[in-house]
Amino acid sequence: MNHLLPRVPTRVRHVTRALLAVGMALAGGAASATSLTVLMGDDIAASSEFVQQLRADQEPGSRFELVHLAPGGVDPQQQQQAADVAGAEPERAANAGVRTRSLRTATDAPLTMAVGPAAARAAVERPGQEPLVLAMLSRLDYEALKASSPALKRGDRRVGVLLRDPAMADQLALINAVLPQKRRVGVVATPESEPLVRELQRAAQGASPAWDVHVEYAPDARSLAAALRVVVPQSDALMVLPDLIGDNQAATLSVLRAGASAGLPVFGASEGLVRSGGLAAAVSTPSQLAQQARLLGQKVASASSAGTNSNNNSGPLVEAATPATVRVNATVARGLGLRLPEERELTERLAAPR
Repeated sequence: MNHLLPRVPTRVRHVTRALLAVGMALAGGAASATSLTVLMGDDIAASSEFVQQLRADQEPGSRFELVHLAPGGVDPQQQQQAADVAGAEPERAANAGVRTRSLRTATDAPLTMAVGPAAARAAVERPGQEPLVLAMLSRLDYEALKASSPALKRGDRRVGVLLRDPAMADQLALINAVLPQKRRVGVVATPESEPLVRELQRAAQGASPAWDVHVEYAPDARSLAAALRVVVPQSDALMVLPDLIGDNQAATLSVLRAGASAGLPVFGASEGLVRSGGLAAAVSTPSQLAQQARLLGQKVASASSAGTNSNNNSGPLVEAATPATVRVNATVARGLGLRLPEERELTERLAAPR
C-alpha cells in the first residue's frame, strides 16, 4: 500500500487503508450471503431448537425463509400453486405453510435445508438445482430415504446429509476413554439396524487395538431378553444403538436393567439414556447440530458453485454429528466402582485427532 501512495500524508493513507478494508469486508460478506430456505416437517422441541439456532446465525441482510410442511410432509411448492389457483393468499392458505422472510439481495446464494425425515422426503422431490442439506436424520432415516427416493441420486443437485448421531468410531473412542483396559462390547440390534451394525463393525476393526463386538438380534420385544442373556456374559460393556431399541423407552430400560444386574456399564448417544441409568454418552445438541449443518451447507454450496455437482456420481456428502459434549452419570459410575475423568476432559479426548 505504501509504495502505491508515496506522496500521500500518513493520516490520509491510514484512512484509505481503512476504507479499502471495509470495502473488501463488505464485498466478501455480500458474496457469502446465503438465501436459506428451511423446510420443517415437525414441531418437536429438538427441531425447533435447531431452527432457532439457524435463524440466530443467519448473516444480516441475507434471506431466511421458514416453511412449515403440512401433515404428511406435502411439498409446500405444490401447496403454494394450489393456493394461488384457488385465489387464496399464500400466507393464509390452510396448508400453504408458515413462511418467515427477510430482505433478499442480488448476491444471495440459494440453499435449502430440510429438518427431520418428513422434510427430507419432501425436499428431495422438490424441483430445482439449488444445493440441499438434509439434517436431523438418524442413520436409519437416511438409509430408508435412500432406498425409497431415487431423486436423492439426481446428478444436477449437490446434497449434504447431516446425521444427528455421532459416528460409531467416536462412540468406541468414548468407551475406550472410560474403560481403557476393556475391548469387548455387546450389542442387541434389530434386523433393520444392519447399516448401524456394519458401521460399528468397521469402526471396531479399524481401531488399534481392534474391538471385539458381539451382536445379537432381537426381531421383537419378546426376544430381547433372550438376546441379552447371550450378549451380557461375553461383554465388558453394552452399547445401545440409535435404532428401534434405542428409540423405545421400554426396550432401552431392559438393556439398562440387564447391564445393572451384571455390573456392566451401558453407553449410547443420547442424554436421555444417561439420565435413565446409562454410564456415558457422546452427544450433540440441536443447536450444535445447526452450526454443523450450516458449515455443511457452505461445503455443498461451494461444490455447486464450482460446478462439481454435475459429476455427483458418488451420492450425497454424508457427515455424522460431531460429538460436542460427553454426558456422564456420576451415580452409575460410583455404583460400578469407576472413577471417571470430568465430562470436559472426556469431551476434549473425543475432539482430539485420532
